[in-house]
Amino acid sequence: MQTNVNAQRDLDTLTALNRDFTASVQKGDVKRLDEIFADDFMVSTPDGKLLDKAEYLKLVAQPVTISVLVAEDVRIRLLGDFAIIHARFNSRFADGRQRRGRYTDNYARRDGTWVAVAADYHLDQRDG
Repeated sequence: MQTNVNAQRDLDTLTALNRDFTASVQKGDVKRLDEIFADDFMVSTPDGKLLDKAEYLKLVAQPVTISVLVAEDVRIRLLGDFAIIHARFNSRFADGRQRRGRYTDNYARRDGTWVAVAADYHLDQRDG
């Protein structure tokens, strides 16, 4: 069983990883995402695709069209060596169009290090 100190340290680490994940998507920082993602990382996209790590990094490496990306209502569920992050996101394209939705990221502690193993995001219906 985790102590409160260990649990808080894990929550702090996961909070920082979530912040880095979001910032890296906005900036197209493939190098940082490569560090955050496990080698077997998978992501489900709003259009129904399931992408592996290499495919998602290639997508993120394309020219950035998002001018703002903010995570809101972030909830981290710590389950031993596994964690689930639920959050809402609000983003704006360079042309001013807004895009909102929710995401769920799954992390596993492997060899003492938290890594993202899976992600899923979807858009609010009104945002297409």
